[in-house]
Amino acid sequence: MNYFQELFSNYLLVTAAVSWLIAQIIKTMIDAYFNHGINWERMHGSGGMPSSHTSTVVSLATASAIKYGVGSAYFAISFIVASVVMYDATGVRRETGKQAALLNKILEDNPFNWKPDEVETKLKEYVGHTPLQVLMGAILGFIMAFVMAAVYQV
Repeated sequence: MNYFQELFSNYLLVTAAVSWLIAQIIKTMIDAYFNHGINWERMHGSGGMPSSHTSTVVSLATASAIKYGVGSAYFAISFIVASVVMYDATGVRRETGKQAALLNKILEDNPFNWKPDEVETKLKEYVGHTPLQVLMGAILGFIMAFVMAAVYQV
């Protein structure tokens, strides 16, 4: 079996990658609907609905459980990683996004009469997720693991 055949026959890897891609596409479509135009940064950016990070790690954990069982080391590791990623998305990263929005507002109001060349570009505000965005990412990841299990006949 050559390298690419082996790579694409890896059920866990492909499931996580496809789950990420589907989440990014959905996120871009939702953003386009609400903002009346496509923002291509949404295809690779973080934040938004659904959480692609969550979708990726939940699909990996679920695929590990399907293929190796919940008693396996594969599942244990992927479950812990998924838990940390989801906690981080709704905690630290969400607060970072809130702070970025506030700082951008301060820079926009320019209270210190900064010159435009002295100010960095706008900070990224779409960094973290609301609990609903994480939940939707988790549901998508869970579903994608079962869809891909059917495709791979696991």
